[in-house]
Amino acid sequence: MLNTVTQQIGWKAVSKTGVVTAGGAKAVKAGIGILDAGGNAADAAVGTILALNVTDHGACSIGGEVPVLIFDAQKREVKALCGQGRAPLSQTAIDWYMKNGIPQGDIKMAPVPSVVDLCITTLKQYGTKTFEEVIAPTLALLDAGTEAWHPKLAVTLLRMVEEEQITPGSREEKLQAATNRFYGRNKLHHDIADDLEDFYIQKGGFLRKADLANHSTLIEDPVVVNYRGYMVYKCGPWTQGPYLCQALRLLEGFDLKAMGNFSADYVHVVAEATKLAMADRDAYYGDPEFVDVPLSVLLSDTYTELRRPLIDMQRASLEARPGDPYHMEPLKGEGTFQPGVGGTTTCVVADRWGNVVAATPSANVFRDESNGGRSGVTYGNRLRSLNTTPGHPNCIQVGKRPRITLTPTLVLKNGSPILAISVAGGDLQDQATMNLLLNFIEFQMLPEAAVTAPRFATAHHQDSFDPNPNRTQAFKQVGSLTISDNIDLSVQQELAMRGHQLEVKSSPIANPVMLYIDQESGTLYAAGDPEAGRHAAGLGEK
Repeated sequence: MLNTVTQQIGWKAVSKTGVVTAGGAKAVKAGIGILDAGGNAADAAVGTILALNVTDHGACSIGGEVPVLIFDAQKREVKALCGQGRAPLSQTAIDWYMKNGIPQGDIKMAPVPSVVDLCITTLKQYGTKTFEEVIAPTLALLDAGTEAWHPKLAVTLLRMVEEEQITPGSREEKLQAATNRFYGRNKLHHDIADDLEDFYIQKGGFLRKADLANHSTLIEDPVVVNYRGYMVYKCGPWTQGPYLCQALRLLEGFDLKAMGNFSADYVHVVAEATKLAMADRDAYYGDPEFVDVPLSVLLSDTYTELRRPLIDMQRASLEARPGDPYHMEPLKGEGTFQPGVGGTTTCVVADRWGNVVAATPSANVFRDESNGGRSGVTYGNRLRSLNTTPGHPNCIQVGKRPRITLTPTLVLKNGSPILAISVAGGDLQDQATMNLLLNFIEFQMLPEAAVTAPRFATAHHQDSFDPNPNRTQAFKQVGSLTISDNIDLSVQQELAMRGHQLEVKSSPIANPVMLYIDQESGTLYAAGDPEAGRHAAGLGEK
């Protein structure tokens, strides 16, 4: 045990030895306890994510997904870990979806469960602890729980611990054995996969043991842009993350600081840049293993400079306006039209060695009478983030990853981490991230101030959970602008005069957590919006 004491769990924390900020308080406690026991940021993030699947169940699930960005202090690099399951391998299943659509409230909307392999891969590649050590807080939560799926999931997890214990070899080999048992890759012990397949068949789903056995967690290079000297890292175009990078590139051409935070000009230009970037998201993003997403062009100087003049500082756009990166035109001719928040949670961790993890666990768990079958592994709806539009880059295909909204963020300055952000809120996630990033970069707000400041967002984009083959009909709300009610009334009136369709909210717009690292002192500042049920804790020297 380290010579440290854990700070009380609240909504903000300051430490030089480690912090965790996430959703449920008991999940934060799980992560900070692993840090206190000598674990690093990867160990603590895995422990937090697994516990969140109990404390924040409904927003996330073992049967769901969790994309991760991690800064490895030893290698001095950022990697993206794709904790996202795929569509079934059966062409018959894909043909059914194309004919009937991707249903809501039906197990056919569930992708392959990816959280277990993501957690084990993170431990193998970046952690120091065993699965038995990081799962202990989650098992304690399940033992104390009252839901019907709690004891069933506990049995599933204990089977994985058993496999780790009985397997000879290194820590990594033992960890691999644990995940193999879950995914049915163990020839002797495939009971968990058997239970899962039986559940899928019973509920009328298409997933089978072959889908489980085929699953693996990809470790990828992230997308990165330089914004005013800050290197902003996002997961690839199998998420919505790169559009934040596109919007930042557009905003580089405006003096946001001179406009003033929460001024009408500032809110307007950020909203308009977001609309342009999201239009490209909706037109071009998809699983890069299946489609050639023109990211290098979308983020290029030339394309950015073509698109930036489309922002009219006096009028809100009421059109969806994707550009044409293939012919280097500011607008895609046939793509311009005037068209008629989900469950997710958060996790950010930093340790005393300089490792940082940002993760966004989710599932949109469908609550029905099944309670996850014998395995206790409940399912989510992320296949609904694909569509059935022939030729669209995000159209469902055999083994394809959906283009998801989940989008953690890491920011480096001078080669070292300075910010980490995770947000729950579907299509709002990167819009809230943009609020927080600019609060810090342009207006020098630390996390405590940034996560509690007013926020704003637009629904002027396609709904990422509407698989409608007619993408025009999937458009949410033309010209919308949702703003916090503590933004000045005169600013609200000016925005309305410019054509924004205002909705004023007193409740939080998305649910963020944020970490700042003071690179001179090494002090870690973490906070989560208390109005959005976020929590934080840190380690302090005795």
